Amino acid sequence: MLKAALNGNRSPDEHPNIPVTPGQLAQAARAAVEAGADALHFHPRNAAGAESLDADDVARALEAVRAACPSVPVGLSSGWWIVPDAGARLAAVRAWTALPDFVSVNWHEDGAPELASTLLERGIGVEAGLWTADALRAFLAWPRRDEVLRVLIEMPDQPIRTYKAELKEMFGLLEASGLDKPVVLHGLGESAWPLLREAARRGLDARIGLEDTLLLPGDFDGAADNAELVRVAREMMG
Repeated sequence: MLKAALNGNRSPDEHPNIPVTPGQLAQAARAAVEAGADALHFHPRNAAGAESLDADDVARALEAVRAACPSVPVGLSSGWWIVPDAGARLAAVRAWTALPDFVSVNWHEDGAPELASTLLERGIGVEAGLWTADALRAFLAWPRRDEVLRVLIEMPDQPIRTYKAELKEMFGLLEASGLDKPVVLHGLGESAWPLLREAARRGLDARIGLEDTLLLPGDFDGAADNAELVRVAREMMG
């Protein structure tokens, strides 16, 4: 599986083709799917362009993207920076009237198990976002770990030498756990393309998009849009 991460917390000031409005998200989603994306991930925005978990903002974005890509799984972020208070984040999710297919939950953030349980109880798939070996250990100790949709092994915007040992430890922990769930491997910035290549080598799922990188491999002029990133990633994954 190749998932397209359409916008993240980036603004159009960083790249002119960062989709923000529901219409822009729908257009970017359709182009990414046509380029080879199997699933979609994005961050809804409010009228001012800020990331939002508000029920109306979520509904407008989901409805637009699903109209453009009716058969494609669609997921959202629950990053702490969108709604920093864990209780308010839970309340926002409980108020949703339109439900995504899945939501990523970063296990190093406060309230992650409670948020994941709330999502599961609403019938929403959970992607466990695991950025460190310690976060992975905490996730593996969670009694409901076998109910998640998949796990995301994620690495920050750093050169490979700084995360290679951590990545090796995380794969070792997963293997020893016996957890039978799909694994998505992805990075940000400098780690985006190396980790996509590693996902291809290991036969794992992967993620790419303007949220993760603005650049093509070895191209300092940058990618035109999400669709171009997806096309290159799909070729790399074979």
